Amino acid sequence: MKQTLTRLALTLPVVWVVVSLVFLLIHLVPGDPILQMLGQGATPADIAQLRHEYGLDQPLWKQYIRYWAGVIHGNLGISIRLHDTVAHLIAQRYPYTIALTLAALAIAIALALPAGILAALKRGRWLDQALSVVSLFGLSVPVIALGPVLILVFSILLGWTPVSGANAGGTKAIDWRYLILPAVAMGSSLAAILTRMVRTTMLEELGQDYIRTARAKGLSEAQVVWRHALPNALAPIVTVIGLQFGTLLAGAVVTETIFSWPGLGRLTVSAIDSRDYALVQGCLLAIGLTYVLVNFVTDLAYRWINPRMLDK
Repeated sequence: MKQTLTRLALTLPVVWVVVSLVFLLIHLVPGDPILQMLGQGATPADIAQLRHEYGLDQPLWKQYIRYWAGVIHGNLGISIRLHDTVAHLIAQRYPYTIALTLAALAIAIALALPAGILAALKRGRWLDQALSVVSLFGLSVPVIALGPVLILVFSILLGWTPVSGANAGGTKAIDWRYLILPAVAMGSSLAAILTRMVRTTMLEELGQDYIRTARAKGLSEAQVVWRHALPNALAPIVTVIGLQFGTLLAGAVVTETIFSWPGLGRLTVSAIDSRDYALVQGCLLAIGLTYVLVNFVTDLAYRWINPRMLDK
């Protein structure tokens, strides 16, 4: 418990840095959100009045303090373009992004674990070489290229999956048929990374003395792999998964745009286009805090998998 509280306390400065960077970086984006909303024909009086209503006429340090006060109280401001609270807009889109990210992560793990273990067990043979080529392909093809190919083949030519969107008939529930292609597109590169990672860590564990002892005792190969080698190889794999979760969140921006997925990624892009400061800040803050939380959970999971880290 003490180590958990210590790690939680260490995340607080990270949260402060995330919030501060989100606030400062958005003000470096060129363009005026008020002019974007009112148009070039707006009068100076209208511009000044609206700028005052949104607090954009105050010094930057006052805006920063007001922004922090809003974050603490859960008030992220009002969207200039959509005329709704940022918290409500994020609450609507956040589940879609999390569902897509978790689905991509699940696909990556489901593909990488057996592939990496097989590659390690068949080291140097044709299967190992074939999996190496496939993983290299997964690393080389970006989502922006793989996504349209998946749509063309599986949606247009074969008609197996919908082209875009997240649900049918105007319902808010996510339809799994709409989730398949974007999750595959986003999880393919992570699957390739994890396959190589699983292969490397499994090869290292399979060469240890305790594995030779287990085999000498007459244990089956399945018992040696699944009960002894894999649990010890999981610690670095879990760390990589936690770090790559942030990459998936960042990749969601491209994936959601390609597949018209109504998540935070598309919302962020549209907010940047319209110079909607409050909405951009809210979206980036939600993504950043999610990444911090996932890394905190990953650290706890790593310590649970590897009890030797509990004393560190």
